[in-house]
Amino acid sequence: MTTPQDIIRRDVLAMTSYPVPDASGYVKLDAMENPFPLPAPLAAQLAEHLAGVALNRYPAPRPGELLDKLKRVMHVPANCDVLLGNGSDEIISMIAVACAQPGAKILAPVPGFVMYQVYAQLANLEFVGVPLNADFTLDTGAMLDAIDKHQPAVVYLAYPNNPTGNLFDENDIERIIAAATRSLVVIDEAYQPFAERSWMPRAGDFDNVVVMRTVSKLGLAGIRLGYLAGRPAWLTELDKVRPPYNVNVLTQATADFLLDHIDMLDAQAAQLRAQRARLAQEVAALPGAEVFPSAGNFLLVRVPDASATFETLLGARVLIKNVSKMHPLLANCVRLTVGSAEENTQLLAALKLALH
Repeated sequence: MTTPQDIIRRDVLAMTSYPVPDASGYVKLDAMENPFPLPAPLAAQLAEHLAGVALNRYPAPRPGELLDKLKRVMHVPANCDVLLGNGSDEIISMIAVACAQPGAKILAPVPGFVMYQVYAQLANLEFVGVPLNADFTLDTGAMLDAIDKHQPAVVYLAYPNNPTGNLFDENDIERIIAAATRSLVVIDEAYQPFAERSWMPRAGDFDNVVVMRTVSKLGLAGIRLGYLAGRPAWLTELDKVRPPYNVNVLTQATADFLLDHIDMLDAQAAQLRAQRARLAQEVAALPGAEVFPSAGNFLLVRVPDASATFETLLGARVLIKNVSKMHPLLANCVRLTVGSAEENTQLLAALKLALH
């Protein structure tokens, strides 16, 4: 009898699925989600709006009105198109599939977003990770050397970076773009609402640059919508590997409705930026805690013992992310999502116990 071991690729058999812990009953501060629900009156309006969606019909593959609204609200340059994905994860997968020529490589700084490497592997591409400096800045010389040596098809630059939280220097990014003459440079702005700095206005200025975003961190993680902005020459080709109905009708209708209420989502992001400053200051005052600068909705913190800290917080029903085993540069580091004022107070109380 045929078994999975007979059919499935050996490297897939050796993989583990992406870990998503059960957060029931916990203060959930492990996944960089916006903690605020929609205001009740707005949620009621959205429910009425969704009631009119034709669930019996396939979604529009390129919903023109939604794309136009997204371009306008997110200030996408006039000479750029937009491609939608089921979260930015699907866009990363689409880029990998489209560029998967024999011998092609994907390059990114590490530690960084793990899915760049995962989707490279799934598309049978080699992933080249270039370590950051000890302070998590780009090792620009090493990046330029790696680009020259490997001639990657794709270079990812997260702005800000996950899990370190910092914004890479703009001059360093420009040098990398200039050197990557045979590469597509993807600037990943998943956390742009908290960075207040962006490459989007320049998305159409370069022959080899696209800007990727998601609405997840803006407060809409549940609808799974990512988008890619760039020159039509790139997006036309990437669109060919997009599944024909990849963004469902409820996601499209929700995004269309809530883009009309972007001020509310921006106000929530402003609250989280203020809470980030408060949390950084109070965590830094705890014994043994080193807080790294962050332009995201999370903080990277080095503690004396990451595993012990994680377990102590777990016992206090607070769920954070232990990233200490992801890369040697992250030794004894944990990642704290910035929550509401009440959630952050609970987090601080648990951290005081852990670091006493």
